[in-house]
Amino acid sequence: MPNASIRINMTGTGTGTTALERSSRYSTAIDMAAFCDKAGFSSINVEEHHQADNGWLPSPVTMAAAIAARTEQAQIGIMALLVSLYDPVRLAEDLAVVDLLSKGRLTFVAGLGYRPIEFHSLDKPFSDRGKWMDHVLDTLLKSWADEPFEYRGQMINVTPKPYTRPHPMFLVGGMSKVAARRAARFGLPFAPPIASPELEKAYFEELAKHEHKGFVYSPPADFSILFIDEDPEAAWQELGPYFLNEVTEYSSWKQENLSRPMEFSGESIDALRAEKRYEIITPEECVSRHNNDPAFNATLHPLCGGIPIQRAWDCLNLYVDKVLNVL
Repeated sequence: MPNASIRINMTGTGTGTTALERSSRYSTAIDMAAFCDKAGFSSINVEEHHQADNGWLPSPVTMAAAIAARTEQAQIGIMALLVSLYDPVRLAEDLAVVDLLSKGRLTFVAGLGYRPIEFHSLDKPFSDRGKWMDHVLDTLLKSWADEPFEYRGQMINVTPKPYTRPHPMFLVGGMSKVAARRAARFGLPFAPPIASPELEKAYFEELAKHEHKGFVYSPPADFSILFIDEDPEAAWQELGPYFLNEVTEYSSWKQENLSRPMEFSGESIDALRAEKRYEIITPEECVSRHNNDPAFNATLHPLCGGIPIQRAWDCLNLYVDKVLNVL
């Protein structure tokens, strides 16, 4: 079975959308997750951001639980889970429940976060976010172990324990040497969003220092988000504004000295199309990519930026009928 995943981040469901429309899109996203699971998609991925004008998904653990209840096979990924915004014990409990619901299909990338407004709105320390993330990671690992542990001066035993032992599969994200060393120090895999030999070197050096084992994973350099359509030229005219809606919001959060792979500095749909980070391709082109590269993962984003529900279903149905059923 070829690799395929669906991205769910609910962009385009913010200001100007009625409560009924938002509800319909959330329900549709869960229906789509169930559809993709039955069709044989390898993963269903959700995301997290707060204080987003276009409604970016703020509750990925809740969404992952809803997906777990409607699916049976696909991995459920939170890419990324901003762990530094959470109470660590409550997060350990919630993730354990999702892992139990999914029978071990939960994975996540633990992210630090970089937007001060997110930390302010959730009452977490932005200036000490690295120290807080260390605390969260340490607490998650201790919470999922079998033995009680001392937490803030008292012994606690967090329950339930997750389905996956010793703990759900997760990686530490980041684009700095500090992040690489943090992952290695905890004996966790490292997931930079862009491949970096310098960061890999720092990670493996720190792993050796602590006598841990691990690995590095980052998306391929030509990674793109796909929409499947029989007529890409016409589809770009129709759907380009929705892609632009998503990427413009994301790019407005740009921080100095922080590299993010999906940032966009242009203003037009043509400029966005030229970057090839968002692509509209025919089913035949998608079949060709799968055939030419066994490692190719078709990452579909059918509800991107507020794309109408029926058009989103058209994308998924085309992929299943004319790509998966052909391969």
